[in-house]
Amino acid sequence: MKPALLILAAGAFAFTADAAGGRHDHGAENASPYAGQHQRAIKSLSTDDIAELRRGGGWSLAKAAELNGVPGPAHLLDLKDEIPLSRDQVAAITDLYEDMRRRAVRHGQRLIELEEDLDRHFRNGTITESILRQKLTAIGRARADLRYVHLATHLETPKILSDRQTARYNRLRGYASDDPCAAPPEGHDAEMWRKHNGCE
Repeated sequence: MKPALLILAAGAFAFTADAAGGRHDHGAENASPYAGQHQRAIKSLSTDDIAELRRGGGWSLAKAAELNGVPGPAHLLDLKDEIPLSRDQVAAITDLYEDMRRRAVRHGQRLIELEEDLDRHFRNGTITESILRQKLTAIGRARADLRYVHLATHLETPKILSDRQTARYNRLRGYASDDPCAAPPEGHDAEMWRKHNGCE
């Protein structure tokens, strides 16, 4: 048999063998991005989500404040030496953080329990439109309460910081622009700095 015919024959054999053995897995092509998440204890929450909620972590709920230049207490404490913060400021922010964490843990646990209950109804086939509406309303309220705890705490930090410290925080966190008017450098007269840089 000629070489070209041998190649064609081998290809045909491989194709028929794949088809016969069913080795071409169409399931992999159609797999959901949620594949594997069906094994979660609570389908709507990952293990990381649950751990974050149980420890009172931010869970990205305070972005509206954080990314608009209003610092949160946890990161302020992380950067206390770089900002820098005074001893009295550290004490005040620590109190703020601990109070926030206690309330966040309570609301976070409530949210976990509500999500677990919703999950259970779907798993057991006991879900109805009425139950669904009730559970989603409760979950929405719990989530809103938790988000309020974090955002309301951000509202308190500017009362403790100077404008310069807030600007320093935002630079350290990577949020600040290169606007020279945002915060005069240490050792410069603020009024003269703004005048020389054409600030309004």
